[in-house]
Amino acid sequence: MGNKHERQLTIKELRTVQAQELRKQTKRHIHDRLQIVRKESSELSAIWDVDPDSALRFHSGVVLGDVDCESTPGFESRKSDAKEFVSLSSDEIGNYQSLLYANGVKGSRRRILIVLQGMDTSGKGSMVEHVFSQTNPMGIHYHGFGAPTQKELNHDYLWRIRRELPKYGWISIFDRSHYEDIVMPRIFGTYPRQIWEARYDEINDFEHRLTQDGCVIIKIFLCISKDFQKKRFLRRLDDPRKYWKFDPSDVKAREHWDDYMDAWQEVMERTSTDYAPWHVIPANHRWYSRAVLSQILRARLQDMNLSWPPADFNVDLVRQHLKVM
Repeated sequence: MGNKHERQLTIKELRTVQAQELRKQTKRHIHDRLQIVRKESSELSAIWDVDPDSALRFHSGVVLGDVDCESTPGFESRKSDAKEFVSLSSDEIGNYQSLLYANGVKGSRRRILIVLQGMDTSGKGSMVEHVFSQTNPMGIHYHGFGAPTQKELNHDYLWRIRRELPKYGWISIFDRSHYEDIVMPRIFGTYPRQIWEARYDEINDFEHRLTQDGCVIIKIFLCISKDFQKKRFLRRLDDPRKYWKFDPSDVKAREHWDDYMDAWQEVMERTSTDYAPWHVIPANHRWYSRAVLSQILRARLQDMNLSWPPADFNVDLVRQHLKVM
């Protein structure tokens, strides 16, 4: 009896050791996989002659009206190379996004807000389609801001912005944003100057609180030329499938092109901060602007240095319980 009982204990102990070793191997596999992803990200970044995150940040001396919208700073390869880069980068963004989402489910406050601004036809919508092609819809929130509705006008201008902010572990993309509430009143005089003027500091405080609470903010201005916009408009008018994209008011906005540039120039000068800097991206070549956002986003996700959340329950106990159910 004693020997039999002793042998049963030995087998049980062996199974426990095997289970422990399997968990160790699984943890090593996850760790190794994360290391591979991070290594691949570093290798992908090497395709850039200069880091676009730093090279394209707005700084004193940058004048929007002087930006060469045809240029591709830091990327001297071909269009086909840029497309391949975005495809590979998007795959890694998908991996990192899964980590971000999982950590958010477990209580992490980390999240990302991407603000996309630019004149009509600058490619904001198509950029989202390409850069986020490999991500899980669960964890991605896209919202386009148009003219405020009457309901939104009944609240302060940041009310509708707060409603669309990313939840913990999520990435939110704003196609236009709270900055429209400075630019539009300034150009069209819908509010007195003292109202929209005060919004510079209010927005800086708003974004500062967000970043202190774990939200990474990426602000992108897609810079296109006036001639480029005209060509895109004419192309839309030549294609009945794209009439829905066009509004006659878009043409009227072209009459205020210089006013828009002046307004956005001041926005950058007064709201590009260390915690939420603006990036000015030449966007006549959409393949380039997509590659830039993909690189910046992937680098920010990588810098979070996330790992899979550990179990907050007794794995062995739950496993044994399931076996006998």
